[in-house]
Amino acid sequence: CVVSVTNVPPPHSTIRPGSPVPVNTNNPGVRKAARFGVYRYNNSSNDLFLFKESQIKKAMVQIVRGLKYMLHVEIKRTVCEKRDHSSLDSCHFQREKNLQQMLRCYFEVWITPWTHKVHIPVAHCH
Repeated sequence: CVVSVTNVPPPHSTIRPGSPVPVNTNNPGVRKAARFGVYRYNNSSNDLFLFKESQIKKAMVQIVRGLKYMLHVEIKRTVCEKRDHSSLDSCHFQREKNLQQMLRCYFEVWITPWTHKVHIPVAHCH
Protein backbone atom coordinates (compact mmCIF):
# COMPACT_ATOMS: atom_id res chain seq x y z
CA CYS A 1 0.00 0.00 0.00
CA VAL A 2 1.56 3.32 -1.09
CA VAL A 3 0.34 6.50 0.53
CA SER A 4 0.72 9.70 -1.44
CA VAL A 5 1.91 12.61 0.68
CA THR A 6 1.92 15.29 -2.01
CA ASN A 7 -1.17 17.07 -0.70
CA VAL A 8 -0.14 17.11 2.96
CA PRO A 9 1.13 20.54 4.02
CA PRO A 10 4.64 20.54 5.46
CA PRO A 11 4.64 20.60 9.28
CA HIS A 12 6.28 24.03 9.35
CA SER A 13 3.63 25.61 7.11
CA THR A 14 2.12 28.44 9.14
CA ILE A 15 -0.78 29.45 6.93
CA ARG A 16 -3.87 27.26 6.98
CA PRO A 17 -7.18 28.32 5.50
CA GLY A 18 -9.31 29.84 8.22
CA SER A 19 -6.82 30.79 10.90
CA PRO A 20 -5.44 34.34 11.06
CA VAL A 21 -1.66 34.54 11.30
CA PRO A 22 0.59 37.50 12.10
CA VAL A 23 2.26 39.07 9.09
CA ASN A 24 5.08 41.60 8.82
CA THR A 25 3.79 45.18 8.78
CA ASN A 26 6.22 45.98 5.95
CA ASN A 27 4.69 43.30 3.73
CA PRO A 28 3.64 44.90 0.40
CA GLY A 29 0.19 43.27 0.62
CA VAL A 30 -0.27 44.69 4.12
CA ARG A 31 0.74 48.17 2.98
CA LYS A 32 -1.64 48.01 0.04
CA ALA A 33 -4.48 46.80 2.28
CA ALA A 34 -3.80 49.62 4.76
CA ARG A 35 -4.06 52.14 1.94
CA PHE A 36 -7.44 50.67 0.92
CA GLY A 37 -8.59 51.12 4.52
CA VAL A 38 -7.44 54.75 4.42
CA TYR A 39 -9.36 55.36 1.18
CA ARG A 40 -12.45 53.95 2.84
CA TYR A 41 -11.94 56.22 5.86
CA ASN A 42 -11.38 59.30 3.71
CA ASN A 43 -14.50 58.56 1.67
CA SER A 44 -16.65 58.46 4.79
CA SER A 45 -15.09 61.26 6.87
CA ASN A 46 -16.33 64.85 6.99
CA ASP A 47 -12.80 66.18 7.34
CA LEU A 48 -11.64 68.85 4.93
CA PHE A 49 -8.29 67.11 4.64
CA LEU A 50 -7.22 63.66 3.53
CA PHE A 51 -5.70 61.29 6.05
CA LYS A 52 -2.86 58.90 5.30
CA GLU A 53 -1.43 55.89 7.13
CA SER A 54 1.52 56.90 9.31
CA GLN A 55 2.23 53.58 10.99
CA ILE A 56 0.96 50.03 10.70
CA LYS A 57 1.06 48.79 14.29
CA LYS A 58 -0.09 45.21 13.83
CA ALA A 59 -1.19 43.03 10.94
CA MET A 60 -2.82 39.63 10.63
CA VAL A 61 -3.85 37.80 7.50
CA GLN A 62 -6.40 35.06 7.04
CA ILE A 63 -6.92 32.97 3.94
CA VAL A 64 -10.63 32.91 3.16
CA ARG A 65 -11.47 32.92 -0.56
CA GLY A 66 -8.65 35.40 -0.99
CA LEU A 67 -6.76 37.30 1.66
CA LYS A 68 -8.42 39.00 4.58
CA TYR A 69 -6.14 41.50 6.33
CA MET A 70 -6.82 42.61 9.89
CA LEU A 71 -4.85 45.78 10.51
CA HIS A 72 -4.21 48.17 13.36
CA VAL A 73 -3.11 51.40 11.72
CA GLU A 74 -2.35 54.92 12.84
CA ILE A 75 -3.45 57.54 10.34
CA LYS A 76 -2.63 61.24 10.32
CA ARG A 77 -4.10 64.30 8.68
CA THR A 78 -2.24 65.47 5.60
CA VAL A 79 -1.96 68.91 4.01
CA CYS A 80 -4.00 67.73 1.00
CA GLU A 81 -7.57 68.90 0.81
CA LYS A 82 -10.18 66.35 -0.17
CA ARG A 83 -11.58 68.37 -3.03
CA ASP A 84 -8.19 68.33 -4.78
CA HIS A 85 -8.35 64.52 -5.19
CA SER A 86 -4.61 64.31 -4.67
CA SER A 87 -2.62 61.11 -4.84
CA LEU A 88 -1.93 60.20 -1.21
CA ASP A 89 1.69 59.34 -2.04
CA SER A 90 2.40 63.02 -2.67
CA CYS A 91 0.53 64.24 0.43
CA HIS A 92 2.65 65.25 3.39
CA PHE A 93 1.49 65.17 6.99
CA GLN A 94 0.30 68.40 8.61
CA ARG A 95 3.06 70.37 10.29
CA GLU A 96 0.83 73.03 11.83
CA LYS A 97 0.25 72.07 15.45
CA ASN A 98 -3.45 73.00 15.54
CA LEU A 99 -4.17 71.05 12.34
CA GLN A 100 -2.32 67.87 13.28
CA GLN A 101 -4.51 64.92 14.09
CA MET A 102 -3.78 61.25 14.60
CA LEU A 103 -6.37 58.50 14.71
CA ARG A 104 -6.06 54.84 15.60
CA CYS A 105 -7.88 52.59 13.18
CA TYR A 106 -8.84 48.97 12.85
CA PHE A 107 -9.39 47.89 9.25
CA GLU A 108 -10.50 44.59 7.85
CA VAL A 109 -9.65 44.47 4.17
CA TRP A 110 -10.63 41.48 2.10
CA ILE A 111 -8.86 41.13 -1.22
CA THR A 112 -9.73 38.52 -3.84
CA PRO A 113 -6.84 38.89 -6.29
CA TRP A 114 -8.36 36.84 -9.12
CA THR A 115 -11.48 39.08 -9.28
CA HIS A 116 -9.56 42.29 -8.41
CA LYS A 117 -12.18 42.95 -5.75
CA VAL A 118 -11.54 44.71 -2.48
CA HIS A 119 -14.13 44.61 0.29
CA ILE A 120 -13.70 46.52 3.53
CA PRO A 121 -16.26 45.20 6.02
CA VAL A 122 -14.73 47.00 8.99
CA ALA A 123 -13.14 50.46 9.27
CA HIS A 124 -13.21 51.88 12.80
CA CYS A 125 -11.15 54.96 13.64
CA HIS A 126 -11.02 56.97 16.83
